[in-house]
Amino acid sequence: MTVKAEILRQLKHDILTLALKPGSRLGETALSERFRISRTPLRDVLKQLEREGYLDVYPKRGNLVSYIDLESVEQIIYLRVTLERDILRNLASRTRPLPPAGVLELGGILERQERIVRSGQDREDFLHWDDAFHQALFALEGRELLWDLIRQANVHYARYRRLHLLERSKMETLLGEHRLIFDSVVNRDAARIDELVQRHLHEDVNAAYLREHFAAYLKLPPLGEPEQPL
Repeated sequence: MTVKAEILRQLKHDILTLALKPGSRLGETALSERFRISRTPLRDVLKQLEREGYLDVYPKRGNLVSYIDLESVEQIIYLRVTLERDILRNLASRTRPLPPAGVLELGGILERQERIVRSGQDREDFLHWDDAFHQALFALEGRELLWDLIRQANVHYARYRRLHLLERSKMETLLGEHRLIFDSVVNRDAARIDELVQRHLHEDVNAAYLREHFAAYLKLPPLGEPEQPL
C-alpha cells in the first residue's frame, strides 16, 4: 500500500468511526506533520476525500469533515428497506428447507452479538456482526452482489448508524430485532416481515434522538427554513 493510500485509509477510518467529528477542520499543516508527508501528495488525498463526500471545502474555512446529510441517509435506508423486505419475504415463503449451514451461521452471529451486548464490548465489533447478519441473509437468497452495493453506501449512512449506537440501549434493541427477523425466516412467518423490516431499518431516521443529542453533527436547514419530510 502506498503512503497516500494508507493516509486515505486512516482518514476515512477516523471520519467513519467519528474519531474525527463532523465539522472538524483538517488543516494541511497539521496533517502534514501528523503523517510526515509533504503538502503536494496530501492535497491529492484531501481532494479524493472531498470527491467521496468525506470532506467539504469552504472558502476561508478550509477542509471540514462533512456533516451527516439525513436526506442522503434516508435514500440509502429506502434502498435497504426495499431490497431486504423482498429478500426476507422470499426466504420466509420458501417451500424447501433453508440451507442448514446458513441457518447455523445466522444463529452463530446472534450469539456473538449477544456476548458483545452482555459484556459491553466495542460498538464497532457489534456493528461488524450487524453487517454480517444482514450479509448472511442476502447470501441465503443468492443476492450477495446487492449486499456489496449497499456496503458501498456513502459516508453519511455509515456515520448515522454509529451515532445511533451511542445510545446505551440501541445494541439490545437491534439484537432483539435480529432475533425476531431470524425467527420469522426460520419459522416461515412471512406475514411479519414488512413490519419488522420497517421497524429495524427505517424507524430511527425520523427519531428526535439524533437532533436532540447530535444536532452539531448533522446537515440541517438554516434557521427559519422548514425541514423536508423524511
